[in-house]
Amino acid sequence: MAEPAKLTIRRSFQRPSPDDLAAFHDAPTGWVVDARGRHGALPHWIRPLTTAVRAVGTAITVRSRPRDNLAPYIALKYARPGDILVIQTHAYEEASVVGDILVGMAKNAGIIAVVTDGMVRDIEGLNGVGLPIFAKGLSPNSPHKDGPGEIGTSAMLGNVSIASGDLIVTDQDGVVVVPLSEIAAARAALAGVAAKEAAMEAVVRGGAKRPDWVDAMVSGSDVAFVD
Repeated sequence: MAEPAKLTIRRSFQRPSPDDLAAFHDAPTGWVVDARGRHGALPHWIRPLTTAVRAVGTAITVRSRPRDNLAPYIALKYARPGDILVIQTHAYEEASVVGDILVGMAKNAGIIAVVTDGMVRDIEGLNGVGLPIFAKGLSPNSPHKDGPGEIGTSAMLGNVSIASGDLIVTDQDGVVVVPLSEIAAARAALAGVAAKEAAMEAVVRGGAKRPDWVDAMVSGSDVAFVD
């Protein structure tokens, strides 16, 4: 009986168009969440660890067993410029899954950010590379390179499923995923979100102490006063 494959690799998958990526180029993650119907962000504990934080790109996913980074290294061969490396480790905390050497090579391959539910190391070197790195935390413990792993399929980070080809937006607030099938709808909604944000900011600049709807709410029948 044949041994199971050490690595499973999906080499081709649909990616967002350049126009789709450009539509989200300047959008804060909060706006993207609102355009998706108020969801889509990864858990708060997957947080920015480097000084670089902004990226808009395409997910290439990796499933790696805890304390192993064979699959992330192999993924460098199949990534395209503009991809964001998304690594599932099952939130493993005892060792890093990437360091500055892997991330430096990732940058050379055209990868623009790394997102993982695991740990990373070499923070000074990572800042030197200049890619946004989002992770659970730091650990100088090193991984093995034994596998098994999957590349180019899907990953689960926290409670958010990410497929290779999904659009990823990162900034100082966190990471938001836009599934490939929802990009058109989110893109269409984004202009409305931007207009609403601009209007609310103008109200604040005008000296407002609270939204107009607050007074309407407390004067209605849904509020009971006890004083």
